[in-house]
Amino acid sequence: MFSVNEHYLDIKQSYIFTEIAARVRKFSEEHPDKKVIRMGIGDVTLPLAKTVVEALVKASQEMGVKETFHGYGPEQGYDFLRERISEYYASMGVTLQDGEVFVSDGAKSDVANITDLFGNDNVVLICDPVYPVYVDTNRMLGRTIKFLQGDESNGFLPMPPSFHGDIIYLCSPNNPTGAVYDRAQLKAWVDYAKAEGAIILFDAAYESFIEDPSLPRSIFEIDGAKDCAIEFCSLSKTAGFTGTRCGYTVVPKGIEVTAKNGKTLNLNAMWMRRQTTKFNGVPYIIQRGAEAVFTPEGLKEIRENIQYYKQNAKILADCFTELGIPFTGGINSPYIWLKCPDGMDSWAFFDLLLNGAAVVGTPGAGFGDAGEGYFRLTAFSDRENTLEAVERIKALLKK
Repeated sequence: MFSVNEHYLDIKQSYIFTEIAARVRKFSEEHPDKKVIRMGIGDVTLPLAKTVVEALVKASQEMGVKETFHGYGPEQGYDFLRERISEYYASMGVTLQDGEVFVSDGAKSDVANITDLFGNDNVVLICDPVYPVYVDTNRMLGRTIKFLQGDESNGFLPMPPSFHGDIIYLCSPNNPTGAVYDRAQLKAWVDYAKAEGAIILFDAAYESFIEDPSLPRSIFEIDGAKDCAIEFCSLSKTAGFTGTRCGYTVVPKGIEVTAKNGKTLNLNAMWMRRQTTKFNGVPYIIQRGAEAVFTPEGLKEIRENIQYYKQNAKILADCFTELGIPFTGGINSPYIWLKCPDGMDSWAFFDLLLNGAAVVGTPGAGFGDAGEGYFRLTAFSDRENTLEAVERIKALLKK
């Protein structure tokens, strides 16, 4: 009889959003007349920018002509897109070498797949509350995970511990809490990683929501980070590519490690080898659409969309300020992370909002033990639903 990876016994058999969907489906079946407002999953509602759509159409037409047809492309992405991404980083004051940008079908895939590069004897440091993919992908491999608790006392931004770690997951702006590390805090993490011989896996999927110029949008804005960090980013939230799928990962060329046999391994070369073996690249059409994101016209249009979502976040923030409910996020992030009122646990508050206001959010318990007692709402709904949800929540919680 074949054997299986028994580490799957160590993960929850149901992804949090599967459980949410089941509860919402049951509610809708029992109350078919009630409109459910969904503010749980971080999916966008605005359509793709006009410039992006035009690029997608043009690229699709190219695929129908023999002279401009494209088959298999480079697994690491076409140069025309990688160069645009490098220019985007240059606007943040970050210089990338040729070959350090890898295009993918999204940050979630890369955050999971990067685990292929590291031995299973590594100690993994993960901030809690946390995006579940960081935890589950390492549990699937049987790695030791140590959690660093984020709470109100540290602004949900854990700092380097006194003990050792090998692989460090950081997300800023954070999903789910909306908290953002400042430069001094990230420098402390870079210094820790270099002192411990660790690698930082930095998730910058929400960097485009940062407006405060004092806050870094990339880990590579921090001196020394290119010696110890890999960065992931996504066009899902930046440009509405949730259904189009495109992201990118930056792996500096200078990160090397000595294997047990004494040979030197380069992480950039390893990631290239991994991708060329297990990934066939993002479709040409999608990459042309992504390229359009980074044009002056595309950046203008997507920033207008981001401002729309940020205004939604302000509407939510003003609601909870009025209700006297503590929260983080909503300024440089599309998420509101609120404290459940009256000491409620997060699933109880989920049920209260669903049954009492037909509003769906995400229970904090789904993001780890430190998330219990908290709740996440997203600003990715449309304006009409956001305003209606706020009125429903006020009517429910002011009773």
